This record gives sequence, structure tokens and C-alpha cells, in this order.
Amino acid sequence: MKQLTVVGAGWAGLAAAVAATQAGWHVRLFEAAQIAGGRARALPQTFADQPLDNGQHILIGAYKDTLALMRTVGLNPDALLQRLPLDLRFADGTGLNLPNWPMPFNFLAGVARAQGWESSDKANLFQAAWLWQRAKFDCDATWTVTQLCTHTQVSPRVTQQLIEPLCVSALNTPMAEASAVVFLRVLHDALWGGAGSADLLLPRVDLGALLPDASLQWLRAQGVEMHLGKRISPSDVNELQHQAARSPTHAVLLACPAWEAARLSADIAPRWAYQCAELPHTAIATVYLHCTEAGFTGLPRPMVALRSDTQAPAQFVFDRGALAQQPGLLAAVVSACSTERDELTEGVHAQVCEQLTLTNVQVVQTVVEKRATLACTPWVDRPESVVADGLWACGDYIRGPYPSTLEGAVRSGQHVVAQLSQVADRQRLG
Repeated sequence: MKQLTVVGAGWAGLAAAVAATQAGWHVRLFEAAQIAGGRARALPQTFADQPLDNGQHILIGAYKDTLALMRTVGLNPDALLQRLPLDLRFADGTGLNLPNWPMPFNFLAGVARAQGWESSDKANLFQAAWLWQRAKFDCDATWTVTQLCTHTQVSPRVTQQLIEPLCVSALNTPMAEASAVVFLRVLHDALWGGAGSADLLLPRVDLGALLPDASLQWLRAQGVEMHLGKRISPSDVNELQHQAARSPTHAVLLACPAWEAARLSADIAPRWAYQCAELPHTAIATVYLHCTEAGFTGLPRPMVALRSDTQAPAQFVFDRGALAQQPGLLAAVVSACSTERDELTEGVHAQVCEQLTLTNVQVVQTVVEKRATLACTPWVDRPESVVADGLWACGDYIRGPYPSTLEGAVRSGQHVVAQLSQVADRQRLG
């Protein structure tokens, strides 16, 4: 019998456990926390009797593997996610939004109708898009997104109002540091990935109900052995790896964050562990605000772009009343966050009040995930999924085509199980 021990029940670990169970593996799942979800989870704190999340996560229509996983564990993405055509407009209506048309007509029409852009801005963006497409959405591996925009002559206004918010939300890395290759890959999948691929998918439920809770229920129903609140030690991993190394049908999968995987594998694979430990990460902050303005019925759209700079750090604000039955609650997101909590909270509060013309707004809570994602730079050296004989790893930091996103985590978990199954089948038949 094929036996797999999965250490970590974040989105990568859950995706791996489901895929392995489907492939006929006997799975044991360990998670140090009492709840699943990793860095995309619900919090114990509530507002209007609904949980808050440790951050606002946007999915897009191109996240096909995540959507398929949701269906596998019995969820209906259409009910849990509000699907909207790509909309990056500010509160005053300026900016880009795409109509619900087939590609490329939606992109052409969206750019042509963009409010607040000069004709030269639009012409430059069309030319840049044509150049990206002609280059098959590839470029010099050393380029940053800033260098990409300079090379393809994207105008400063479009860079600031479109490219920068897309880059920082998708890669959680400032433009001047973000990998242009990865950015183009995400852009290709979103804008040229087929009908609905660029759509925004905004959660209508807390992050636990979006996938982790149902995944655990599905795994329990399949007889998976689960241990929540059970922390695995390096000696445990050493023993498990020693057993797995002697049998091609046994394996251990580290599905925990990079720094935890480094700690657990240090004695077994010191070079691999050092590579993980040295990976740079960036923070994401979410400032929850309660608007008690007389007559306030919500934002004009479920997600509104904000003009951001060092004094006004948030890039987007979400209307949790429209999305998650939490009337008056706004969630402002600061990607690639580098500001201290108190200063950050004060700056976001002032920014939201000014740009949304609100006065009666109180801070509910500020959530800072200090190591939210991998810093997606051209120079980052991401580790491979093979750690040592019988020991593997998955997660949004493992080498792959996507940045640290939910889709990247899910793909990593599923991909490593496919590799494991191939190895087990080859050795069994050989």
C-alpha cells in the first residue's frame, strides 16, 4: 500500500492530501494549528457574527486548479465566490474595467473606455500588449516589472493605475523588485486564458468555509488519518524519512511554510534547508474599518482601488457588507507592506476616509501577516520539491510557474503528488 505523510494543512497540504487520496495513497495529515488553512484562514474574531479573515484573498477565473479542487470536495464555487469582470476603478470611477465580453474584445473595449486615461495612454498600452503577445509573454529573466514597462513604453499613468496595482496584488512585490517573467505569466493566464479567466472571484464566505473546512470533511469521509494541533519535530521527520527511504511506496511531504520546512529538514538535507531559510518574504496587512456614516449603504462596488503612496499605503478596499454579510465593514489591503502597525493603521484610516469621502469610520482590527508570501524577484532561487530520498516538499515557495498565490499553493500540492505517484509506479513495476 502507498503511504504518504503530509505535514501541514494549508492550501498546498490539503490539495496534496486530496490528490493523493484520489490516487490511492493512504494519507496521514498533521497540522500544528487547531484549524486548517495556513496563511489563508479564518480568525477567531468576528464582526456581525461572521468571522474575520487573516487577509483578503482575491481569486481570478484563471485559477482553474483551485476551482476544480473546490468542486472535488463538494463545494460550489459559483455560490461561494462573487464573479465580476476585472474592475480596477477608483472611487471616482476612473481606471480600467473590462466588460463581460469574450477576449480580446473585452480588453480592447475596456482600455478604449477607460476613464481618466489620455488617448496616448491607451495607444501605448495597446502597443505594449501587442509586444508582450508577440514575445509570447516572455522577456529577459533578469528584468523587473519596472524595466518591462520602460522597455515596452507603458505610460506613467497606466503604469501607476494599472500595472502597479496588478503587480503588487498578484506578486506582493514592488514593481521595482518584482519578476517581469512571472508577472507576464500571470497576465497571460488572466487576460489570454480563455472566457472568464480575467474575472475577479471575491469570497462571499470566510476563508475557512471557502476550502479548508470542506477539505477536512472530505478527507475524513475518505478515511484519512488526521491530527490537528499536532506539531511534528525534526526527529519525527528524520524517523519518517528513514522509513520512507527504504520503500518506494512510502513518502513524507513537507507542506508547511518555507522556514518550518527548513527547520524540519536541516539534519537530513542541510543545503536544501538553508536555501529555504534564506528565501525573502514580504508582508500583507489588512485594516478592518467600521463605517457608521449616516446613510452609508456600502461602496459603489465590492472592491474599489485606492490611490496609494508611502503616506496612503492601501491598494484596495473591500466592502464586506456586500460580500460577507458584515454591514458597514470595510477591509483595506496593503500588499508588500513594510510599515509599522500603528503608523500603517493611522495612514490607511486617513486614506480611506479621504478617498471615499467618509468621516465616521472606526478601526476594528489590523491584521499583519509578516511572512505572507515569497518575495517574487528575478533573483530569488526557489527550491525544488525533492528534498531527499523519500522526503518531498510542496507550497507556494517551491519552484514553479506561479507566484505565492492560492493557485500556486494548490498547483504545487497536486504536482508533487503526481511526481510521487510516477516514482512509486516506476519502482513498483521495475
